[in-house]
Amino acid sequence: MPLRPIWLCRCCAAPWPCATARLTLVAEYAHDRVALSVYLCAMLHDAAEDLYRLNPHDGPDPATLFRRFLAWVPRLRTGPDDR
Repeated sequence: MPLRPIWLCRCCAAPWPCATARLTLVAEYAHDRVALSVYLCAMLHDAAEDLYRLNPHDGPDPATLFRRFLAWVPRLRTGPDDR
């Protein structure tokens, strides 16, 4: 879990989710990637709110938060045409 409201990893102080947290989350949600995405969307929402409160004049960049929280999640493959 992240150190809130600054959203750093409690173990390594890297931006959460750090590499270790990502591996742990993928393992925990190995059989339910949709749930992982929903969970991370909720975390992204909370992080955006917390980080904006900490610095409203130069708030968090939405694209950066998307890459940090969601872009790394392995995509679901639903058929042979998915690549």
